Amino acid sequence: MQKGHSDTLTDGVRVRVGALYIPEQSDPDRGRYVYAYRVEIGNEGDQPVRLVSRHWIILDAIGERRDVRGEGVVGQQPWIQPGGSFEYTSGCQLETSWGSMEGSYRMERADGESFDAVVGRFFLARNVAPPSRVRAARR
Repeated sequence: MQKGHSDTLTDGVRVRVGALYIPEQSDPDRGRYVYAYRVEIGNEGDQPVRLVSRHWIILDAIGERRDVRGEGVVGQQPWIQPGGSFEYTSGCQLETSWGSMEGSYRMERADGESFDAVVGRFFLARNVAPPSRVRAARR
């Protein structure tokens, strides 16, 4: 795991996240800093799980907090089979040069049991090395 990224395991669901600064979409003179983040959600349990909703807590460098809630991710509510994973890339804009994100995914098992899979804090900063797959996708 690279510095500034996160890797958490909750009830058999592993969530790995890393972010990348996007200079061509940012405008620091106007307080616009754009980041992409890549999420990999792996099912290490023995039952299928479905990602139902998300809750993000976004903090900027001056402590301003935004809570973002919604159904699924990138327009999907994917089922993840045991041993399988789901990956997606999304973005976040800040008015300060750095910040952090953390939160949770509401997961539901095939038997109807639900739980919150923790997304550990990761950093949105221009000097954090990107995860290798995000870096490769941007070439």
